[in-house]
Amino acid sequence: MNPPWPRRGLYAITPDEPDTRRLLARVEPVLRAGASWLQYRNKHASDDLRAEQAMALLPMCRSLGIPLIINDDWALAAAIGADGAHLGEDDGEIALARHELGPDAILGASCYDDAGRARQAAFAGASYIAFGAFFPSPTKPHARCAAPALLQEAAALGLPRVAIGGITPDNARPLVAAGADLLAVISGVFDAPDPAAATRAYLSCFEESP
Repeated sequence: MNPPWPRRGLYAITPDEPDTRRLLARVEPVLRAGASWLQYRNKHASDDLRAEQAMALLPMCRSLGIPLIINDDWALAAAIGADGAHLGEDDGEIALARHELGPDAILGASCYDDAGRARQAAFAGASYIAFGAFFPSPTKPHARCAAPALLQEAAALGLPRVAIGGITPDNARPLVAAGADLLAVISGVFDAPDPAAATRAYLSCFEESP
C-alpha cells in the first residue's frame, strides 16, 4: 500500500444510513477519535445514493488522513478516487479489481472461515484479508463462524489481518493476541451511546496487547 496506511487499529464500517448529512455527522466523531480506516457500506442505498455518500465521505477522510474503502464496488472506488475497495465472494475477482485500481490501491478480501480463500486472495493481489464472523453479529446474524486460529495461520501470508463479526471491546483482546491487525466494526461503534468513546475503547485493546 502506498502511502503506508496504518496497519493496526479500528476499521470502522458505516451503518446503513439513508441521510447523507446524518451519515457525515455520525462518522466524523469516530474518525476524529482515532479510527484507522473507514469502509463505506450501505446495502440498502440506490447506486446514486451510494455514489453521493461515498463522494461526501471522501474529503472528510482526506482531511484526516484516513483511507476510504468502498464495500463491494471497485468500480465506484475507481470512479470517485477512493483509496480502495473491499470485495466479498460475490463481488468480482480480486485480480481484475487490482488491475483496474492499480498497484497502490487498498484492496481487501472477505475470507470468512476459509484459509484457502485467503491464500488465493493474497496471490491475486489483495492488500489485506478479512476473517469472520468471530462472534454473533447483528449485521449478519447468519454469517459463517471463524476461529481465532485462522488469524494465526494467515500470518504466513504477510498481509494485514482484519477480524469482523460481533466484536466488542470486551471480546476483542483474544483476537488481537491471535494476530488481528484491524478490528472491523459497525454496530459496536455506530450504535453505541457515545461512538467516540467506543472507538477509544476498541483502540485500547491494541494498547494492552503484546
